[in-house]
Amino acid sequence: MERISEYGRLAASEKRLRDLLVLGLAGDANAYEVFLRELSTHLRAFFRKRLAQLSTEAEDLVQETLLAVHNQRHTYDVDQPLTSWVHAIAKYKLIDMLRRRSHREALTDSLDDLGDFFSADEDAAEARRDLDKLLDQLPDRQRLPIIHMKLGGLSVAATAQITGMSESAVKVGVHRGLKALAAKVREDT
Repeated sequence: MERISEYGRLAASEKRLRDLLVLGLAGDANAYEVFLRELSTHLRAFFRKRLAQLSTEAEDLVQETLLAVHNQRHTYDVDQPLTSWVHAIAKYKLIDMLRRRSHREALTDSLDDLGDFFSADEDAAEARRDLDKLLDQLPDRQRLPIIHMKLGGLSVAATAQITGMSESAVKVGVHRGLKALAAKVREDT
């Protein structure tokens, strides 16, 4: 139950940030400023969770990612989830930083030691990555309804509104998506 409410909160946050960015892209400077400020809070948590031992690097990554988001804002497709787009940028910035650090340190650490950089809650993170990999294999018309309804706890009507799909398309997407996920899990086992 707690996990469902967390996904609902994340879905609401996704919608708010997306709406602010869309307003900003349309020329609303105040909305864009609020978007960047709220996005920086999310990015700070994203990087600190992954860089528990390197908190000073986290703030630099927040600034680099905000700059990249700003410079690439014209590439954002408003029909796609904002967090996927932002997280892709953030992950590239994180990988770049880790590469720069490894070059500065002349690769003296083994790859096994990189685990020390990341937070201790790796089991939950690994499960989430596995789920994300499975969901990424689905088309948006199946993946998005599952994320919003089954993981986020939103209603069919709310999911339809967020995704721009009809309510019947949302129901069909969930049904077909879950069926496809079950088949993929059976294949892997």
